[in-house]
Amino acid sequence: MSLSLAQLRAHIFLVILDRFSGSAERRQEALAEYFLVTMPNVPEDAAKRLAELIPDLMPDLYSKWIGEFADRLFETVPDEQLQHLCDGTVENNAALGLVFLMFMESERMEKQTEDDLREYARKHSGAEDMGDLVAEYLRGKVAALRADVGGAKVQ
Repeated sequence: MSLSLAQLRAHIFLVILDRFSGSAERRQEALAEYFLVTMPNVPEDAAKRLAELIPDLMPDLYSKWIGEFADRLFETVPDEQLQHLCDGTVENNAALGLVFLMFMESERMEKQTEDDLREYARKHSGAEDMGDLVAEYLRGKVAALRADVGGAKVQ
């Protein structure tokens, strides 16, 4: 039996949300994996430390990004393949997580997430430049971790 569009969307949402924000440990594990893939010169312990520094994001940001991911899947992946990808197996759930990471590291989404984080910081701080400070802080931490080849602790 085929899943409806709404069922596919719900499955994608739940799999991605569970993988990346179900618990602090799983979120940090997923972030560390992401850093290791996108920054191959960063040692594993440094990637784990950076993952611990990244705060939880509000569910509305996760919802927005997962929704954009699902929309893109529906635009580009044939229904038969989507049905297979959303069959609930461990392998296909892991594949969804990997495809989501690839989507998030696209040039368009890197810009979108930076804009969203900047806007989020502005809304919650009341300061226009706070979003830029948050983005600059995260960029600085990434740069410090890249330079942390010797294993020195990042503050």
